[in-house]
Amino acid sequence: MDALVSTEWLADAIGDPDLRIADCTWFLPGEGRDAAAEYAHGHIPGAIFMDLAEIVDTDADAPMMLPPREKFVSRLSRLGLGDGTRIILYDQSPHHTAARGWAMLRSFGITDVALLDGGLAKWRAEGKPLVGDATPPKARHLTPPSQGALIRTLAEMKQILAEGSEQIVDARSPSRFAGAEPEPRPGVEPGHIPGSTNLHYPRFFHDDGTWKQGAELAQVFAETGIDLDQPIVATCGSGVTASVIAFAGHLLGREIPIYDGSWSEWGADPTTPKETGR
Repeated sequence: MDALVSTEWLADAIGDPDLRIADCTWFLPGEGRDAAAEYAHGHIPGAIFMDLAEIVDTDADAPMMLPPREKFVSRLSRLGLGDGTRIILYDQSPHHTAARGWAMLRSFGITDVALLDGGLAKWRAEGKPLVGDATPPKARHLTPPSQGALIRTLAEMKQILAEGSEQIVDARSPSRFAGAEPEPRPGVEPGHIPGSTNLHYPRFFHDDGTWKQGAELAQVFAETGIDLDQPIVATCGSGVTASVIAFAGHLLGREIPIYDGSWSEWGADPTTPKETGR
């Protein structure tokens, strides 16, 4: 299964006994949208709702941190996303949050997972069926996976910065990267990790929400001065849109780790250096 599947592919595959579909829509606090309510209003037939805001480490100081392995196994098993399944993720968020679901699954060693190109917006625009009723998923055993693949910690990021060993690429908007607007989370200073490069995540998509691919996708990195042949680590506000950078790299055959704590952690830590400006 390719990492990116078309709406036509999914329409043909719905009903396959090993296929699972998950809606990974998530919105920033304060955006005034309810992902679970929008799922209930209309979703792809057979899709379950994967609540990214709930599958997190609630003991962490930073938001949206990956959960402990036991919690991950419990939540995924309960959703029916267990052994022997192929998983398709989609969303209807401007932040392309299915990529975060993809990165989370892969961080725990689950690799038979793909994104729906264009997400729910493309599916809906093509007049494909939507349902409001949700059948509770049948729990499925999930063998406890490994944990921590392609994830960077605060300590590792400090070492990367000191050594200059990886290109640090920040997915946030140019104004947030520059520190020109206040951070949405209290106690977090504005700015960015010194020496990092800003690559706003919407640049990876066409106007209809489908992914750029091949040479067009590689050009997005090249225009920003990022060398795909050298190590890269992705960061953002809370590890969500950094996943877009990671998925884009994956489409080009590169594995890009994510700094899970991202700016919510770095910007709130008094011991970390911070930089403003573009």
